[in-house]
Amino acid sequence: MTEELLLGGCLCGAVRYQARERPTASMVCHCRTCTKAAGAAAVPWVTFDTHVFSFTRGTPMEYRSSPPVTRTFCGACGTPLTYVHADRSAEVDVTTRSLDHPSAYPPSHHSWESHKLAWFECGGTLPKHATTKKPVSGSD
Repeated sequence: MTEELLLGGCLCGAVRYQARERPTASMVCHCRTCTKAAGAAAVPWVTFDTHVFSFTRGTPMEYRSSPPVTRTFCGACGTPLTYVHADRSAEVDVTTRSLDHPSAYPPSHHSWESHKLAWFECGGTLPKHATTKKPVSGSD
């Protein structure tokens, strides 16, 4: 993969990060823990290999939202930044909207549609999965 520098950070600028390659995946999550942690109806994520991702300014706060999951956020402004699952420790998920240029990385699918708010619709024709693996009937 060619080296490319992607930049991002929190709302107040106290925490900044970089990734030296394009994301390996991009999706929108509707699960209860991601949406609750972000205070949002859905959370778009991009995924990077951990060896290409690093924080360049500030040190984010960490929160263990479940035994296998650690999330980071800015301690000054509260912006959600990353998600790391112990079963995928070679990858880091980064909130798409924390990228300096989030429009460049549209999602490929929706996950955890089974947790989606009934009044929230987005994504048009993107594939929808009831959890992380199985498609919702009629969406693929």
